[in-house]
Amino acid sequence: MSGPDGERNVLGGPLEPCGTQPLTGFYRDGCCSSGPDDLGRHTVCAVVSAEFLALQQQLGNDLSTPRPEHDFPGLQPGDRWCVVAVRWLQAYQAGAAAGVVLAATNERALEVVPLEALRQHAVDVPDDISGLS
Repeated sequence: MSGPDGERNVLGGPLEPCGTQPLTGFYRDGCCSSGPDDLGRHTVCAVVSAEFLALQQQLGNDLSTPRPEHDFPGLQPGDRWCVVAVRWLQAYQAGAAAGVVLAATNERALEVVPLEALRQHAVDVPDDISGLS
């Protein structure tokens, strides 16, 4: 599968790229694309913080250590990364949510995370804010 053809973001628009430095996404295509083989739903485009990374490590989800065998560079605060929706929700509930790029967050994240929670941590403001009321 190449690219997020037809996939939508949580605002209802086309799914925008999340990040290429490092190259993110379950399919390593820079987008939070999701498909039947993405069981974890790597759908939330997060701007990770030191607090978020530390909490993930405590939860047994080490996002800081490079894993070249998985084409994973290890994340630094400020990196954009497609994180598993449930992991983001855990951090949100613990008060350590990472920032969210709504336009690059796959609508499938809404199966797990309420839109309001994502909006509270949005780091992008959509051009059309009429739908935010």
